[in-house]
Amino acid sequence: MTVCDRAPDWHLVVPVKGGPHAKSRLAVPAPLERPAVAEAIARDCVAACLRGMPRGRVVVVTGDPRVREWAGRAGAQVVADPDGGLNAAVAAAFSALVPARDVAVLLGDLPCLTPAELGDALAACAAYPLAVVPDAQGDGTTLLTTRTGRLTPRFGPGSAAAHEALGHVRLELDLPLLRTDVDDAGALARALGLGVGPRTAQALAQPVTE
Repeated sequence: MTVCDRAPDWHLVVPVKGGPHAKSRLAVPAPLERPAVAEAIARDCVAACLRGMPRGRVVVVTGDPRVREWAGRAGAQVVADPDGGLNAAVAAAFSALVPARDVAVLLGDLPCLTPAELGDALAACAAYPLAVVPDAQGDGTTLLTTRTGRLTPRFGPGSAAAHEALGHVRLELDLPLLRTDVDDAGALARALGLGVGPRTAQALAQPVTE
């Protein structure tokens, strides 16, 4: 039996930076606060993941105490970020999941994400030992998967091509809610056009204070 002949048993890793430096490129108009908007985006994304995955299969990796608190309370497993950048965070979470073989990494900046689109994306990725779903612009990565028990993350500028070079099959899926990541004001405007989650909508209406 090959890797892709067996049914997938996914674990989902979601890195969330959190804190005052989260989404540093995202400009929001006063009186809104960037950290509050960034947190709301992450919370909507993680909530969609928790609704779309079996219990105990979502792993949030973070170094921020506030993120640890709300992610754990929501039902995610939380892994400490070693503070070496995004790739080191993903590697730490991946190591914590050994001996799991079917692992997906989804960036936590997808405010439009729905459980249905997450499920469709994982179903498409299940056909390949390694797969990558690029962001809507085609350059970055929103979803990275392995069914081999091995993963070498290469997030950063040009990550979709970098992951392809490592053997991940590029899947240009018609899943705009999963592929719309938010790093700047233009991306946020596109996300608003698609429809964002409730916490993001609230944060853009007024600062989140809870």
